[in-house]
Amino acid sequence: MSDQQSPPVCYRHRNRQTYLRCVRCDKPICADCRIDAPVGFQCPDCVAEGRRTMRRTRTAFGGRASAFGGSSSGSAGTVTKAMIGINVAVFVLTLAVGGAAAMGFSITEFHLALAQFSRPATAQVDLFGNRFLLPTVAAGGEYRLLTSTFMHFGAMHLLFNMVVLWILGRVLERDLGSMRFLAVYLLSGLAGSVVTYLFASPEGWSAGASGAIYGMFGALILVNRRLSRDNTGLYVLLGLNLALTFIVPAISITGHLGGLVGGLLCGAVLAFTPKNQRRVLHWVGFAAILVLLIVLTMWRTGVLVSQYGIG
Repeated sequence: MSDQQSPPVCYRHRNRQTYLRCVRCDKPICADCRIDAPVGFQCPDCVAEGRRTMRRTRTAFGGRASAFGGSSSGSAGTVTKAMIGINVAVFVLTLAVGGAAAMGFSITEFHLALAQFSRPATAQVDLFGNRFLLPTVAAGGEYRLLTSTFMHFGAMHLLFNMVVLWILGRVLERDLGSMRFLAVYLLSGLAGSVVTYLFASPEGWSAGASGAIYGMFGALILVNRRLSRDNTGLYVLLGLNLALTFIVPAISITGHLGGLVGGLLCGAVLAFTPKNQRRVLHWVGFAAILVLLIVLTMWRTGVLVSQYGIG
């Protein structure tokens, strides 16, 4: 039989005869190479080219539905899962290190030592029984305003925050996209810490993801209003949490309210920015909130340095 009469072979597998062809480029493709299309089959090259030229799916607020390569619907909740993982990992780490303390240094005290971010420099006992000055925000420990949001004072504290993060985070991340959700989470947590730094007693302790959690409440309220959703259930849940904030002792009221205000500010940036300018103005608004928090921190640090003579 002549070459002209020979059956065509797959352009990727020359040893496979086939009568299937790509509907776009008409190249012969075998059963392993074919990719189902709305009509007929396509070859891998044409599918890859189509993906490169196809516009990325965006959320209602202009963010990419999955900035980390997850589900195109944004329902994967990649950042939500990552934040839960980081909080749990930090908690396990503190338990592991605190459990190894040999000088009667309890796990609770170890949590307090790691979580402290607003107390003036005070002598503390380290894991080996030595003495050292634990730096604070006013003494150059500004990073504690953020790192303290990943610390928790016990398993129940961690569990409660992570359950709410799982419930609200996936909804908000789906609406905003991964990067905008991450910005809202971190800015809200930082806002809770800064408000505590401004108004709570300098002798107090504070830690936890609660500021970020309340920030998600605030942001989601405005996001839902922008999308014409019913907020009734969210108002009830927020009201119950606020009631617990004022009723249960030893809860950081400033941290919760500060996080809520931070989330409302972020939500306002997202909800009220003109649609045709949102891709830039959202990040300008987030940057403005960050600058405000930095300025307030610097002012408070100046007051504490003057009052306590630390720095």
